[in-house]
Amino acid sequence: MKKHLLFVCIENSNRSQMAQAFARMDGGPDVVAYSAGSRPSGRINPKAIAAMQELGYDLSAHSSKALTEIPDIAYDYVVTMGCGDECPWVHAKHRVDWQIPDPRDMNEEDFRQVRDLIRDKVRTLILAPAGEA
Repeated sequence: MKKHLLFVCIENSNRSQMAQAFARMDGGPDVVAYSAGSRPSGRINPKAIAAMQELGYDLSAHSSKALTEIPDIAYDYVVTMGCGDECPWVHAKHRVDWQIPDPRDMNEEDFRQVRDLIRDKVRTLILAPAGEA
């Protein structure tokens, strides 16, 4: 059975985009991942594109989306990135808040550390039995 994941942050330009990318990279056919923002910026941060390109993923193919633009389904997990977004209108079996700092204005080294933290958390989420992430 496929896991449906939704990653949410305010602008949908950094953290949630990278989380969606890692879910796609590491989840394979068993994971369907989306990302969205409560106030999307309309663009993907070039730093996020560069950070993911280092790992062989083309984040420039993504687009910054609003919560109203994602499928209206029951997600297995809705993951917020610590930005205060609760998404009460999104149907979710489980809700998780990761409290990840916004890397938007960080230098490259610190940005990579946030990227790697997101990768590790996504991998744990994908491998976790339902409800245990």
